Amino acid sequence: MRALLKRIKMLLEMIRFEHTIFALPFALIGMLFAAREEPGGIAAATVFWILAAMAGARSAAMSFNRLADHSLDAANPRTAQRHLPAGLLSRGQVTFFLLAAIALFELAAWQLNPLCLKLSPIALLIVLGYSYTKRFTALCHFVLGLGTGIAPIGAWIAVRGSLALPPLLLGLAVLLWIGGFDIIYALQDYEHDRTNPRMHSLPKLIGKAHALTLSRIMHCCMLCVLLLAGSLMHVGVLYYVGVIVAALLIAWEQSMVKPNDLRRVNLAFFTLNGWISVSLFVFVLLDGLVH
Repeated sequence: MRALLKRIKMLLEMIRFEHTIFALPFALIGMLFAAREEPGGIAAATVFWILAAMAGARSAAMSFNRLADHSLDAANPRTAQRHLPAGLLSRGQVTFFLLAAIALFELAAWQLNPLCLKLSPIALLIVLGYSYTKRFTALCHFVLGLGTGIAPIGAWIAVRGSLALPPLLLGLAVLLWIGGFDIIYALQDYEHDRTNPRMHSLPKLIGKAHALTLSRIMHCCMLCVLLLAGSLMHVGVLYYVGVIVAALLIAWEQSMVKPNDLRRVNLAFFTLNGWISVSLFVFVLLDGLVH
């Protein structure tokens, strides 16, 4: 039992399970938006299966990424100590975890509604396919954003059983947000990627300074899209307060990173991004309670 728990702990460390907090709040925002006009609110079972779908999708995406990047991680000094290249976990163990995560995601989609189940293979194709995009296109950051942007769209469909413009705007906002900070994260591998013809990124393509400028533009666009989504949903003032708080945190995040100073990338990437998504969710929740 102790050995099993140790393996489970390493698997969760491998997929950075705690970073589900990046996308989960936006999925819950999509759920709350969808519930605004639903008589009787949201069933507890729906909330449970949305959470299960999120856990399954992200766990599948991260474990597949680790399998796909096994050899690449081993060749990169920054990632050589990850669980697979370091030999802490075997490919068989990670593959089993991947299949279990996919099964959980499909079970959740089946439990939610027919449209969720029909669209689930497309969602999996996007979130798993991202792992190979960095091998042939510098636009891989946008594919990662798209994979995460599915979360609020899927949560809306889980509640409504149909699609509309507001969740698509939320998905676009997440795409811009995730893609923007993934560009920042990719700055760390700039020197390594320059010497590796198999790896592509926007910092490698257009340089660190221009990539950082693009990241800032994407984050400004994200805030504009959030304002548009709020106006379509006829939200109250607390929603806009949440967007302002998110804007201030994004400005802080961007100020931490310079083209030639990446010492605080991890703080910007892992800490502030969690605060951005959680704070926005809290204000959306409060706005829904009082509006």
